[in-house]
Amino acid sequence: MTGMVRVRVPATSANLGPGFDCLGLALQLYDEVTVEVTDSGLDIEMVGEGAADVARDESHLVVRALRVGAELLGGQPAGLRLRARNAIPHGRGLGSSAAAVVAGLLAARALHPDGAGRLPNPELLALAAGLEGHPDNVAACLLGGLTVAWAVGDTAIPVRAVRLDPHPGVRPVLFVPDVALPTSIARGLLPATVEHTDAAINAGRAALLVHALTIDPGLLLPATEDRLHQPYRAPAMPATAALIGRLRSLGIPAVLSGAGPSVAAFTDMDLSAEVPTGWVLHRLAVDTVGAVATRLAGA
Repeated sequence: MTGMVRVRVPATSANLGPGFDCLGLALQLYDEVTVEVTDSGLDIEMVGEGAADVARDESHLVVRALRVGAELLGGQPAGLRLRARNAIPHGRGLGSSAAAVVAGLLAARALHPDGAGRLPNPELLALAAGLEGHPDNVAACLLGGLTVAWAVGDTAIPVRAVRLDPHPGVRPVLFVPDVALPTSIARGLLPATVEHTDAAINAGRAALLVHALTIDPGLLLPATEDRLHQPYRAPAMPATAALIGRLRSLGIPAVLSGAGPSVAAFTDMDLSAEVPTGWVLHRLAVDTVGAVATRLAGA
């Protein structure tokens, strides 16, 4: 591995209501990471979201993912210099950890002379899903647009994903609180089993949601109904649950973004009056490109 690369990775909103652990949407909010191979050591600089809290050693998630990719490609670089400019909030349900994993793996691939040939997107996606724990955010981050990811079982590539173009009328609005909630806590609230009736309703809504997001956004309100995860997570984030309920009572499709506590809504309406104290409103277009790695000139 030699040279220097720059990787840009988008924020993502997963689940989108009923699409638990399978649907993801890429958003035009980006982390940017520059990685350079050096003679020795590890040097990390960060600015932006999470800069005050994230480790500057081998435990940094971008570095961990890069190390995994490098090992798969044949060995570790002598040294690394990493510069990160982060815009994706941490612990808010906008895919910051998925972005870090994809950034590290893409950097490793781009730094290797035959990286693209030896680690194509399907294999990289499966590797990223293994590091992240689930495929919804990493698929959308890597591929852009709307993605549907699924497990394949005991195969060489255990996770697959397809990318779809969202309808131009899909206009995401994100409500982001000033407090984080670790995904592990939100996932720990989920029951081991659910009622068959709830599962059947969610299956129908998830199928409808793909149609609504790609063909008819007018169906987004019924399509975003969920019974698998949002009701169980609501007690841990009452302000989030209240905001979702208030928006939906106004006829606005609103869901938990990923594991929360952010809220994703889909509307052209001015929602500035609905922003709770301590929250920030982001109107974000859909990212249709996905993660991009660029080898820098002279590197």
